[in-house]
Amino acid sequence: MKKIPALVLFGLMALAVYWVFYSATPIYTPDSDAAKSQFSTDRALQHVKIMASEPHAVGFPAHAKVRSYILAQLEKLGLQTEIQEGYALGGGSNLSKISNILARIEGSSSGKALLLLSHYDSNPHSSLGASDAASGVATILEGVRAFLAEGKKPKNDIIILISDAEELGLNGADLFVNKHRWAKDVGLVLNFEARGSGGPSYAFIETNRGNQNLIREFIKANPKYPMANSLYYSIYKLLPNDTDLTVFRKDRDIEGFNFAFIDDHFDYHTAQDTYARLDKNTLAHQGSYLMPLLHHFSAANLDNLKSLNDYVYFNIPFFEMVAYPFDWIWPMLVLASLLFIVILAFGIKKKILHLRALLMGFVPMLLILVINAVAGYFVWPLLKWVYPEYQDILHGFTYNGYIYIAAMLMFSLTTCFFVYRIFNKATISNLLFAPLLLWLVICGGVALYLPGASFFIMPVFALLAMWYVSVNQKEPHALLLLFLALPALWLYAPFIKGFAVGLGLKMLVASALLVSLTFFLTLPVFALYNFKKGWAQTSFIICIAILVYAHFQSGFSRENKRPNSLVYILDADQNSAHWATYDNVLTDWNKNFFQDFDELPQGLSTKTISSKYGTHFKKMSTAPVKSIVPPEVETLTDSIIGKHRLLKIRISPQRPVNRLDFFTNDTKVVQATANGLPLDEHYLKNRQPGKLLTHYVSDEKFTELELTVPKASILELTVYEASNDLMNHALFDIPVRPENNIPMPFVLNDAVMTVKKTRYE
Repeated sequence: MKKIPALVLFGLMALAVYWVFYSATPIYTPDSDAAKSQFSTDRALQHVKIMASEPHAVGFPAHAKVRSYILAQLEKLGLQTEIQEGYALGGGSNLSKISNILARIEGSSSGKALLLLSHYDSNPHSSLGASDAASGVATILEGVRAFLAEGKKPKNDIIILISDAEELGLNGADLFVNKHRWAKDVGLVLNFEARGSGGPSYAFIETNRGNQNLIREFIKANPKYPMANSLYYSIYKLLPNDTDLTVFRKDRDIEGFNFAFIDDHFDYHTAQDTYARLDKNTLAHQGSYLMPLLHHFSAANLDNLKSLNDYVYFNIPFFEMVAYPFDWIWPMLVLASLLFIVILAFGIKKKILHLRALLMGFVPMLLILVINAVAGYFVWPLLKWVYPEYQDILHGFTYNGYIYIAAMLMFSLTTCFFVYRIFNKATISNLLFAPLLLWLVICGGVALYLPGASFFIMPVFALLAMWYVSVNQKEPHALLLLFLALPALWLYAPFIKGFAVGLGLKMLVASALLVSLTFFLTLPVFALYNFKKGWAQTSFIICIAILVYAHFQSGFSRENKRPNSLVYILDADQNSAHWATYDNVLTDWNKNFFQDFDELPQGLSTKTISSKYGTHFKKMSTAPVKSIVPPEVETLTDSIIGKHRLLKIRISPQRPVNRLDFFTNDTKVVQATANGLPLDEHYLKNRQPGKLLTHYVSDEKFTELELTVPKASILELTVYEASNDLMNHALFDIPVRPENNIPMPFVLNDAVMTVKKTRYE
């Protein structure tokens, strides 16, 4: 048989990988003149543009503006709206006053209602929130408009909840789920979210039971660009955050679907989460989910979605969604194992397979896994050493992060080509024994501990077919082998990219291992050409070229800005002040504030406001004392009841502030309430040392704490009061950030903070 040139075959493989990404989302085309009954990305974008014009976190002036805009748009559609107000404690310790936006479309039946969900607050304090989550709100506004334009009454009620304070701890969802009269009516939730500003939107289920009925209905609804598999939820749970839908599942056993995109993760929660940077294809993808699901679930029986059975499911080009019961997992694994044994016996009988050669196949496989795992593990620490400023990108995903993923891909391929070139005298039929055995072990472990990933068995069946062909034929047809390699390329290419994007470049180790494991699944294709000598050199040269390109893209610009931070801290008790920063590497903008570093004062390094990434102040220096008025702390009640002491304390800010953080000494707090809401007893027992409560202030005049402590104890209450107005405060003259800088996200920033302690003996 005349072989297809290697370059052509590799080009086809690259094209297959490209297709899996290209076909993941619809392609945006201008559609402002689309029919009124159709979802228009352009019309949705106009909502995003207006809502994301300035930061609109809870307590910020634009927060009320965005709320008013959403109310006006819903009322423009002829819907009656209402505001649900009240206090909520999110995450056990984040207090805020909530203003949820609600509307309801009446259906023709009395069954459960479909709830459309997103949130309208942006992350404090600098995020414009275009993706997270103005895109979700815009998707719902435009989707509901298009749905109503059809003039058909739905069977089920449709509840629209645009929640408040999601960024603070899912507070708005908590208030609705536990306090609103409509919560008991909800049968299913569709939640639209974001953790980046582009890429495909991934669909994943939240359920306390089995997913069988939810998946069946999702497939019936037939969204055209499904990006969903039963592993996504497991990956999502690894992320350091939940969504509003989590509250529905935990507190009321209400199931639903999350739709969220994660590409361009470097924009997440930053001042660069703007209308201009939101990927239009991504917004179109959100609409492509909402419209078919809205039509389907507004007419489906939402009382019959719960199930004790689970499905394994995944999407793949041309077939869209593939699903099968968990009951098939072990039979499929057993079948694959039996085929493995049968082919092994067949090959030995034909004297194609030899014990020594089979065992030798483990050597290149293990060498590749070790080399690529070590390289993938150390590449991120090495990058942070070479480029120290990367430490201040708290997401862990740099602006040139995609380039590093490509470099890791090429390095991993270099290792694979180089190692297998050394062992190219062994026949491919013998070399495949070790990878197949490894993959069967992996699938066995997955079946036991992570059954949602059991679709990993599909490419193994394809590799078994290639093994049989290799044993039975001296020169298998290249196109047949390429066809059998497609399941591996299509299933694993998104994960190779997605792990590092969603979880940060520290997960390049996962990408490197997945490249290696995918290479094993496509070995017969490369073996057709005896792992030509030049492949390793070529891929290594490409890797180096990519790294050189990454170096030239490692700086910051007006398009890709460098994060930095500055905080002014006044100790009201000591009448002393400090500048503080979370920056590991100072920038030209803030370095003049830190000419002489001080040791971090006791408590400030560990007890001040930190991020979910565990970031604390890195540098401090003496600052001039300004006349910032600290909060007033009043003791309203101090009484002994049995073995306990009850303290009722009112903390009243004397200036406009955004947040109050309360810490205590090691004294045990038996019970606590904040503005009438009890703190969870489990939280009180397991809280981090010192941290009691954060109050994100909107229009409140004070915070009222009731604390119960052992009567013989001494309580010390520390109040950190912060306002995000350092840049425009009348008492300060802070230079404007350069155009290539942005406020560091996830931390207290651009803030004026006072510290005040009160001791109760």
